[in-house]
Amino acid sequence: MRLLLIDNSNTRTKFAVADSINAPLETHHVATADVCPAFIKTLKDLDFEAAVLSSVVPEKAALFREVLSPAPLHEISCRSDLPIDIAYPDPDQIGADRLANAVSAYARVGAPAIVVDFGTAVTFDVLGGTRDSGSYLGGVIAPGLPSMTDYLHRNTALLPEIDLQEPSSAIGKSTTDAMRSGAVHGYRGMVREVLGAIQNELDENPTVLATGGDATLIAAGLPEIMEVVRNLTLQGIYLIGERNLT
Repeated sequence: MRLLLIDNSNTRTKFAVADSINAPLETHHVATADVCPAFIKTLKDLDFEAAVLSSVVPEKAALFREVLSPAPLHEISCRSDLPIDIAYPDPDQIGADRLANAVSAYARVGAPAIVVDFGTAVTFDVLGGTRDSGSYLGGVIAPGLPSMTDYLHRNTALLPEIDLQEPSSAIGKSTTDAMRSGAVHGYRGMVREVLGAIQNELDENPTVLATGGDATLIAAGLPEIMEVVRNLTLQGIYLIGERNLT
């Protein structure tokens, strides 16, 4: 079944069409602020049989529901048929993208596992259980790396806006280098500390996967992360859509 996959996050909305979990994904994205009825109507020209929506922006989700009709649409939530259990006090609080990440990781490596998603926020989603019986346990939410660096630029008189890249040394020889070192090394330290705290609460060592815009940069200095999976969220959206629409 050819599915239109939509990952509607706070900053960017990604989409792709796929008819198999193993098919290469040709992904496209647009700023979420630019998602409007006219844009969504252009998606209806794509070759798909049904759509799967992961959204954390309620007003944009409502637009997708309205404009894509009458095409079949599955909107991911804790009420979706999932291959994992949810061991969480209030499942309605779990973002659809986090469920997609968990399902995608479970299909890829089983459980226990942790997904670190580097986006507007960085999220850690934790799967407990085994290869044959996975359970979403919860996670951690922290500010995303761009949010931290942009905050420094906006709220100080002399600190510039920087592009994020691997610092040449820990000791910065310019303001820009010092900011890059603080951002990259400091962020890796935060991620490592959170992973360690999560692992202390699990009975077994989890497999750690990463995804999101800054995943490759940060994971390069973190041997704790086994693999960076570029389209992990979209792959999870496909798996949930396939399970609920076919």
